[in-house]
Amino acid sequence: MAAFFIPLLIISFLSVISSGANAEIQFHDFIVQETPVKRLCRTKNVITVNGQFPGPTLEVSDGDTLIIKVLNNARYNVTIHWHGILQLGTPWADGPDRITQCPIQPGASYTYRFTILNQEGTLWWHAHSRWLRATVYGALIIHPKLGSSYPFPLPKLEIPILLGQWWNGDIMSILNQAMFSGGAPNVSDAYTINGQPGDLYRCSSKDTMRFYVESDDRILLRIINSALNQQLFFTIANHKLTVVGVDALYIKPFTTTTLMLGPGQTTDVILVADQAPGYYYMAARAYESSQNEPFDTTTTTAILAYRFAPCINRQIGPPVKPVLPRLPNYNDSVTVTAFTSQLKSPSKVEVPTDITEDLFFAIGLGLVNCSPGPTCQGPNNTRFAASMNNVSFVLPQTTSLLQAHYQNIPNVFTTDFPPVPPLVFDYTGFWQLQSRRYSIRFVANNPGVWLMHCHIDSHLTWGFAMSFLVENGPGKLESIEAPPLDLPPC
Repeated sequence: MAAFFIPLLIISFLSVISSGANAEIQFHDFIVQETPVKRLCRTKNVITVNGQFPGPTLEVSDGDTLIIKVLNNARYNVTIHWHGILQLGTPWADGPDRITQCPIQPGASYTYRFTILNQEGTLWWHAHSRWLRATVYGALIIHPKLGSSYPFPLPKLEIPILLGQWWNGDIMSILNQAMFSGGAPNVSDAYTINGQPGDLYRCSSKDTMRFYVESDDRILLRIINSALNQQLFFTIANHKLTVVGVDALYIKPFTTTTLMLGPGQTTDVILVADQAPGYYYMAARAYESSQNEPFDTTTTTAILAYRFAPCINRQIGPPVKPVLPRLPNYNDSVTVTAFTSQLKSPSKVEVPTDITEDLFFAIGLGLVNCSPGPTCQGPNNTRFAASMNNVSFVLPQTTSLLQAHYQNIPNVFTTDFPPVPPLVFDYTGFWQLQSRRYSIRFVANNPGVWLMHCHIDSHLTWGFAMSFLVENGPGKLESIEAPPLDLPPC
C-alpha cells in the first residue's frame, strides 16, 4: 500500500454566485496527439494539443464558463490542469493525475467543466501527468468582465510570451532514465520563447519569434514560465518593464529591467516602445542559485521589432543586428531578491486572524544512500529525494485521492502527515543553501483534495508534494458534488 499524508481541514464552503448576465459559455476541443516538430536542426514527434506547440491560447472573461473536451489520441495517459484557476465547487476539473482524477487513457476523452469566478489576468494550462507538460501547454488569458477595465491605462497591444524548455531527446525516455538512475535528469538543449529557441541556437534564426510594435506603443506582455525544471531571468534590451500583475492578481506597479519567474509563474508587464526605431532582443536564461548540479546555460531570444526601423533583411539592405540585453549571472540572488521584494498588493490586505490549523513545513531536497550501481547515480552513490516534513509523496495507482475520499475507499491514503518536522534541526543552515521562511495563510472554503507541490517537475518526481483534504461543510452547497459520468477510470 502506498502511503499518503493529508492534513484534514474543516471548511465552510461559500456558495457559488452567478457572475452576471454577460458571462459566456465557451466550448473547446483539445485533441492530444503526436506532432512532428523541427527544432535545433532535427525533427522529432512531440505530444501537442491540436497539433500546436505551444498549444492554443484560451481567451476568456471573468465569469465565463469553460467546457473543454479533451480527446487523447497520444500513446501516453494524460490529464490537463488549468493552472491557477480556483475551481470553486469544481474539484473534478482541476486535473492533477491521481489527485483529482485518473488519467485520460489513449483513445478516451474527458470533458472539463468549470467557471472563472472573480479572477483576472494571465494564467495557463498544461498537462499534469508525468513530464508531458514539456510540450503540452498554452496561455489562459482572463479579461475583465464587460464594463470593467484594467487598473492601468489600456494598452494598444497584448502579447503572450511563453517561456519553455526543449530537449532533443524524447522527454518520457529522459524521465524514465532519471527515475531508474536516481540521478538528476539530462539538462535541456534549449530554452524557447513561444516555442522557438531564437538566433543564438543552430538552425533557429529563420524561425526566431518577432513581435512588431510602433514607436510610443504601450504593450501588455503576458509572460509565462512554462519551463519544466528551470527558474528563468527575462529582460528586453534598452527597455524598462512596469510590473502590474502576477499569477492573475494585480499588484502595486513598479518598474524594473529584469524579471525572474519560477516554473508555473506568470508576470504581466507594461512595455512602452520609447527607444529609437530598431531591433531589440528579449532574452531569457537560467537562474540557478545553488549550481550543485549541471543546468542548461544557454539563452533564448526573440526580437522586439519597431516598424519603419532600418531593414534587417540581408537581401534588401545591410544587416542590422538586434541589440542584446545584459542578463544577470546565473546565481544572482541579489537581483532576484530586489525583484521579489517589490511584489506588493495595491491596497491593504486583510489576512485571516482566526487560525484554526497551524502547520509548520520544512521542505527540501536530499540524498538517499544506496548500494553502488546503475540505480544509484546521484552524488557519491546516492539517489535524489525530496520531502516535506521528512515525508516523500507517492502517487496512488488504482484510484485518485479525490475519488478515494469521496467514495470512502480504504487503504489509499493516510491522514497522519506530521504538522511539524519530526526531526528538529537548524532550518536556516541546512546544506548551507539559501533558506527562507514564508507566512502563508488561507481560508479552506472549497471542499476537495488539492495538491501542494514544487513546480520544478524533477522535484515533484522525487516526492516534493503533499495534499490538503478539505472536508465538506454543513450546508447543502458546501459539499463535493458527484463526479461527472465521464470521469476517467484508472
